[in-house]
Amino acid sequence: MKLLVSPINKEEAISALKGGADIIDVKNPKEGSLGANFPGVIKGVKETVGNQKPISAALGDFNYKPGTAALAAYGAAAAGADYVKIGLYDIQTEEQAYEMLAGITEAVRTMDNVPKVVACAYSDYARINSIDPALLPAIGAKAGVDLVMVDTGVKDGRSTFEFLNEAQLKDFVEKAHASGLETALAGSIKFDDIEAIKNIKPDILGVRGIVCGGDRSTSIRQELVEQLRARLS
Repeated sequence: MKLLVSPINKEEAISALKGGADIIDVKNPKEGSLGANFPGVIKGVKETVGNQKPISAALGDFNYKPGTAALAAYGAAAAGADYVKIGLYDIQTEEQAYEMLAGITEAVRTMDNVPKVVACAYSDYARINSIDPALLPAIGAKAGVDLVMVDTGVKDGRSTFEFLNEAQLKDFVEKAHASGLETALAGSIKFDDIEAIKNIKPDILGVRGIVCGGDRSTSIRQELVEQLRARLS
């Protein structure tokens, strides 16, 4: 299982890298669960990390704006992202989700260095009035994405496991794998969740808060990344 850690700047990226992160995921928590950071920050992290590890970039928690999402994905990839990650935050139907994702895949697949496209739905979809993550593997496969994930839409300390149980998350992973997609799991993950995550077997575990000491608004700590990496091994 790969460990994705989400820094907000070059300094945090170094801590994540030294701690053993497999993917460096640039985001901006001030703008939400999958808050987008600035192109200059993505470029700066890319320059700092170099070719040591792939760079991911969050595009934002999106409502139904397919053109805006496609342009954001193109911009993040142009800034150096190896993965571009879209949150289907306010997407109401399967048709809307497909159009969003198909537009992104079409936009980035014209580039010289084609990034992986990550589609994210939310475990707490009912409270944010968004699409059920159980629908995402089929939609993502049809749209041509590379990876589907589950996160929490509201960052209030409640874990993905408070909204979806282990069996539901395992089913999500198995359906995605059956469709040829990689998977990721995130959402206020705690150290107590690690054994369940190992049973679910996502390809990637995505974190920020747990490696900031529980408060995602503070800084990433290298020693906590190291501890988490060791627990996943």
